Order: sequence, then C-alpha cells, then structure tokens
Amino acid sequence: MLAVIGLQEPVEGDWGRLRGLQYSSLAKLTFARLFGHAIAALMVLQIYAAQVHAVAMIGWMALLTGALYSGARFDRSLLDADRRRISRHEIHRQTLNSLAMSVVWAVPMIAFSPFGDPTQRMTLWTVLAMLMTGMAVTFVALPIATVMFAGVVGVSAMMTLVFFGQYTAAAIAAVFIAIVSVGAIDAARTFLIARVAEAGMVEKSEVVSLLLREFEEGDADWLWQVDANRRVRSVSPRFAFALGDDPADIDGKPLIQLIAGEAWDSGHFHSSLHDLAERLKRRESFSNLLVRVTLRGSPRWWELSASPKVDENGTFIGFRGVGSDVTEQRESAEKIAWLARYDTLTGLPNRLMLTEALGNAMGYAEKWRTECAFMMIDLDRFKAINDTLGHLVGDQMLALVSERLKKIVHENEVCGRLGGDEFGVVIRDAANTQRVADLSAAIISTLSQPYEVDHHTLYVGASIGSAFGPRDGATVETLLRNADLALYRAKDDGGGRHCGYEPSLHAHAEERRKLEFSMRHALERDEFSLMYQPVVDAVSEKVLSFEALLRWNSNEHGFVSPAKFIPIAEDTRLIVPIGEWVLRTACREAMKWPGNIKIAVNVSGEQLLDPYFAETVVGALTASGLSPHRLEIEVTESIFVRDGATAQMTLENLMGIGCGVALDDFGTGYSSLGYLRKMRFSTIKVDRSFVQGAAKSNPESLAICRAVVAMADSLEMSTTAEGVETELELEVIRKIGCKKIQGYFFGRPMTGADALSLFGKIRQRERA
Repeated sequence: MLAVIGLQEPVEGDWGRLRGLQYSSLAKLTFARLFGHAIAALMVLQIYAAQVHAVAMIGWMALLTGALYSGARFDRSLLDADRRRISRHEIHRQTLNSLAMSVVWAVPMIAFSPFGDPTQRMTLWTVLAMLMTGMAVTFVALPIATVMFAGVVGVSAMMTLVFFGQYTAAAIAAVFIAIVSVGAIDAARTFLIARVAEAGMVEKSEVVSLLLREFEEGDADWLWQVDANRRVRSVSPRFAFALGDDPADIDGKPLIQLIAGEAWDSGHFHSSLHDLAERLKRRESFSNLLVRVTLRGSPRWWELSASPKVDENGTFIGFRGVGSDVTEQRESAEKIAWLARYDTLTGLPNRLMLTEALGNAMGYAEKWRTECAFMMIDLDRFKAINDTLGHLVGDQMLALVSERLKKIVHENEVCGRLGGDEFGVVIRDAANTQRVADLSAAIISTLSQPYEVDHHTLYVGASIGSAFGPRDGATVETLLRNADLALYRAKDDGGGRHCGYEPSLHAHAEERRKLEFSMRHALERDEFSLMYQPVVDAVSEKVLSFEALLRWNSNEHGFVSPAKFIPIAEDTRLIVPIGEWVLRTACREAMKWPGNIKIAVNVSGEQLLDPYFAETVVGALTASGLSPHRLEIEVTESIFVRDGATAQMTLENLMGIGCGVALDDFGTGYSSLGYLRKMRFSTIKVDRSFVQGAAKSNPESLAICRAVVAMADSLEMSTTAEGVETELELEVIRKIGCKKIQGYFFGRPMTGADALSLFGKIRQRERA
C-alpha cells in the first residue's frame, strides 16, 4: 500500500517504470481538474460573498490560482513519463504541489466558516467533499494527492465542525475521508495493474510488428497468402519484389501461374510445382518445400512453408506462409556435392565416387551371378616430369591423360582419378574377361603416345593392376587392395604392362610387410654387414678402391637379397639410418687399408634429400679419421628426379670438402648428359649391360661405351666399367679406353678381413 501511495520504493520490481505510468496520467486530466477547482471556487464565493471581506476572498482566490497554475504546468511536463523513469525530484515537487493545493483548500473551512451559519458550513463541507471525490477520480493514478488532500482538508473540516459542536457532521466527515482514502488507494492499485498489462500488450505488439517488419524487409524472406481458390491475396512488398511485379498486378492471380513461367501454357510442370499444387489442393501444412520457379524466363529455387487458415466458423479461407529464394544456396550445395564426388583437376569421378561405383558393381555382380572388375592405373615416369618441369605442367599432363581415358572407356565403365597420378576404372559387367585385357592394352598404348604440354614433348607410360569381384575379393576394400597389389607387381616388372591379381601377390605383400618389420630392428640386432668389391686399374690391374656393398643376414628370414630389401628401406626411409651406419662402418674399415686406396659408398635419393646428410658424412670422416679425398659417394641418376636442386647442392658441398662423386649405372636413364653438364663427377660408371653388349660386338653398346669414354676424357672425368666377368670383356674394355674396371673377373665382394689380407698378398708379390 505504501508503495502504491508513493511513500516507499520496494527493492523488487521495476517501480521506476510504474511511477512513470502513474504520473503520466496526470497531464491528460489537467483541464478537467482545473475546471472542477474553478466550479468549486465559484461555489465558495457564492456561499461567503456576503460574510467574508472582499480582500480576503480575492487573496484566497489568488493563492488558489497560483497553486493551480503551478500544478498544471508541472503536470504537463509529465506527458512522457510513461516512456522514462521518474526522478526523486519530480516526485517531491508533485507532492509539494499537492500539499500546497490541500492547504489552500483548507483555508475556507478554517477561516471563512466562522463568519457563516451551520447551513453555510455544511454547504462548504459538501463542496469540499465534492472536491475530494473529484480528486479520487482524476488522481486515480496518484493516490498520494487524494490522500493528502483528504487528510489536510478533511481534518481541518472535522476540527471546525467539532469546534462548532457539530459532532455528527464531524463523524460523518471522518468516515467519508476514510472511504475516499481507501478507495483512492485501491483504485490506484487497479489502475497500475491495468496499465502494466496494457503496456505489456503494447510492447508485445511492437515486438511482433518489429519482427514482422524486419522479416519482411530482410534480404531473403517474405510473407505470402492465397485464398481458398489458391489466388494470391494481401501481396507484401517483398513477395512482389521476388516475383518481379507490382503488388497490384499480382493480387488475385493464381500462385502456380505466377511461378510456373512458360510451363503454365505448355502444361509441362516441374515435379516440385506438382507437389506444391497437390499440397494446396489437399489443404495440408508443409514446411521448407523446395520449389523450382521460373521468373521472367529465369529458373530459380524457392523454399516455401505454409499452413491452412480457417475463419471463426471453421471455414477454410486459404493458406498463409513464408518463403525465401534459395537459388544461391541450392547452387552452392550442388557445387559442394559435385566437389565431393568429382576431381576438380580432371573432371573425372574421384576416389569416393569410384568406391561407390565399385560397390554398386559388386552388388550387381552378386545379384546376377556375374563378375565385375576394377583396374588401377599408375603413370610411369610422371614423377620425373612433375619434379623437373613443375606442378603446373604436371597438372596439364594429368588433364590430357584424363581426356584420353574418357575416350577409351565404354558406357558401362566408370573411369576416375584416385589421387596423384593414379586412376581407376570400374567395369560393371566383366563376364567377358577379355575386355579387361583389351582395355588394359588400349590404355597402355594410348597413354604412351607423346603429349604436347607448354612447348614440351613429353612421354609417360602406364602400369595397370586389375582384380575381379567377387572372385578376387568379396568387399570393395579387398578388391581395391588386391588391384593395388597387382599394380605393384606390374611396376616391379618394369612398368608399361598389365598384371592381374593372383593369390601369390598377397603372400608377396605379406612377406614384404614382415621384411619391413624385421628391418626396423636389424640395426640394433647387428644383422647388417658390409662386403667390399675391388676396383682395379685397367692397365696395371692394381687395386685402386673398393665399393662397399650392404648385406643383410636376418635372424628370422636368413640371407635377404639387396634387390629385395633396399627398395623397402627406401620406401620406408629406413635407408637414412642404415646409410649412416654404412658410411661410418666403411670409413672405419678403409682406415685399415693403404693410404692410396679409396672407399666408394652407394647413396640413395632419400639420403641426399635428408637435410643433415652432409653433416653425417663429415661425422663419419671425423670419427674414423679418414681423409675426405679417399671417400667416393656413388649416386644414380634417379636422385636428380625428385629434387635435383637439393641433391646437386648437397653433392657440391661434399665435393667442396674433398670427397669424390661417382655417377653409377650411367646410360640407363634418360637425361644423363644434362646431369654431366650441371655437375663435375669424379667418375662415370658404365653399366654392365653396355659392357656385355660391347663384348658381343653389339654396335649400339660399342658406340655408347666409346662415346662415354671420349666424353669423360674431355671433361677430365674417370671411367669405370662395371660387371667385367670374362677375358673377352676385359680386352674390349681396355681397347675402348676405360680407366678402371670392376667385376667378378678381378674379385667378388669380400669381407673386410679378406680385403685387408689382399693387400698382404700384394705386398708379398711385390717383394718377390
């Protein structure tokens, strides 16, 4: 009650806002209050005009006018109080205005009534009671004014009536004052409750209007409405904008006609329009319905939601809903779906789609008791092109390869890119197994034709592995793995060929896996050893150096051929720690030999690409004490294919400290002359295939050997003939002019102890 009156500010609740609702109502009834006070003042003048001196009456009227003017002026400043918080200063001022008004109206009862009779006194009380009642009505929002007025004026009237012995009238006045005060407080409470509810409704209405306005003015959504005949009604501006017409031209037209475009005349509607029409016909709600519309000849995609509406009698009156243009989202989704299933570079299906196609093919094969097939294609020599000419040329090359593949495959075959330079072909119906062989031959032949890319004539080959389902695998994963095993076999056999899956390939892969596992522990188990093959002077036949050859005698697998474990070591990068062990061991062994004998160590591309390889060589030389000029690093052309710049920089650093660098297996690659132009090798080693060919008087081999020797002499490089095994080969090589010879004719690979004893035998022969 005290809070409603205004004598207390509770902690809970937004009473600042409630005070604003109370005080804002005063300004709206200012004129009515002024009119009521004027009528009451005229009545007082009429009652006491003859008894009270005119000066007193005029003075009282002046006080009343001043109080009314001050109160009215202040009340008008509270017009916006319902939209803000009332300050304590404003509350105090209103209270003072009400108190002043109460005091002014107490004057007639106290000062004027003694000059009149009891009848005039009761008439004056009636006028004051009328004012109290009017205050209770006009100040219903602010009961403190009514209570204060009733208290001040009523108490003064009671005191006056008691003073003049009118006790009954005084008692009646007391009861009336109490009723007015309680009624004013209760009315104020009811008023506040009503105003709070009204303000809440207004606020909710404003929020709803704001949301609708924001929704309607948004960039993507609009409101739409059709009547029971499915004609557009109450066209919103955004909906008209989406349709591209004026609201007046749209209103009353069938919705389907507006969005069907030319289909409205032809009758060939998109399936989504049929779906929309059926839902409208069945009068059922729908949400996020995707509809293809045609606006001014341009296809768009809309997403519509709506619910049927009925009037108060339950009669169906149409649909009302929302819509949005989702063309861009639809196109983005389609693009994402395409990217998820197709390769962006070649436009071919990607691994995901190939896998799905293979799964479908296997399902078809199982259903119809037939066979499907999967072919895995890997490009030969593509990596060399990609690394030497750059990825841009490599990407163009892959695009050309994909174009050729598209022309080869048939309609029931799916060709795609698995990744990198690997492609795949799914043959849905492979009942005719000859088709796989024919297609493989066509692919190898077609992809081996020259390519013109960025002013370069390039050549690649293709290796293919195939597997039949369900014969070679009951699941997609198994069939993919087995085709990969067959491809690995084709690559091992030299590439450029097709291999089908055989169960033995799985055994081979398992053997490889076991070898890899054992090799990871071979160093710590001390299973590796080095053999040394001598290299002699072609004329004097004196030993000039040894080539260190790695051997592996596994506790689990026995003796393992280098041709088998070296590729595994390179693939797994185990060659890096193994190569470091070879360097350190070979350098220590060479320290036992005469100072003019060199040691040659083979180094793989994986080692040269290791950023710490040069430090490894220096560390091996330092630890053993071997002079750098006694160490020769043997490399093959393949090391320049992956990252020629890095390999060349590493070798130049080693040559800078005095190490020699030999180019092994010269002539078996395809760009050896380019490497000779870039680097100064200490030795060129002629491959044994040319040595054997020259011994058999093969013209090409003889020409190559003579050309290599002549070129090496002009570049001040030494030459070593590999694989000399017979007297005839030795004589031919001597005639050609090779400086050094290596082969079984002069010595097979031997242990370090045997190599050391060889020098003892040589010294004994020299003494003899």
